[in-house]
Amino acid sequence: MPPGIQPVIYPNMSYPIPLFTSIPNGLYPSKSIIISGTVLPDAQRFHINLRSGMDIAFHLNPRFNEKAVVRNTQINNSWGPEERKLPGNMPFTRGQSFSVWILCEVQCFKVSVNGQHLCEYYHRLKNLPGINSLEVAGDVLLTHVQT
Repeated sequence: MPPGIQPVIYPNMSYPIPLFTSIPNGLYPSKSIIISGTVLPDAQRFHINLRSGMDIAFHLNPRFNEKAVVRNTQINNSWGPEERKLPGNMPFTRGQSFSVWILCEVQCFKVSVNGQHLCEYYHRLKNLPGINSLEVAGDVLLTHVQT
C-alpha cells in the first residue's frame, strides 16, 4: 500500500435484536422476504414474525430445546393451532449461519431454509397488503434482512 493512504475499514453490518422493520406496501403474491444470520451457540429459540398491526400473520419459531420449528398466527392476542410437522430434521443449528426465504403466494407462505424447502403455511390472515412489518427476536445475530 502506498505510504500515507490508510486502508478503508468497513464496519461489520449488524442489526439490532429485536429487529422491527417495515415491509413497504405490505405483502402480495411473489413478494419475498430474506433473513440471514447466525444462531447463537447457546440458543434456546428465536422467532420471525410477519405482522399486521398488533396481529401476527406468520410466526416462525425455531425451538432448539424441542427440536421443532413452530408456525402459528396470533389474532387479537389469541394464538391459533400450532403447526410443527416438518418433512426433515430441524434445519437450524446452534452456532451456524442460516438463510430464511419466505415467499408470499396467493394461498400460502412458502418457506425455505438454506435453500431447502421447509414448509408451506396457509394464510390465516387474508389481507396480505395489511401485513406490513417484520419482527425478528431471540437468540440470533442478523447479517442480512431484505423486505
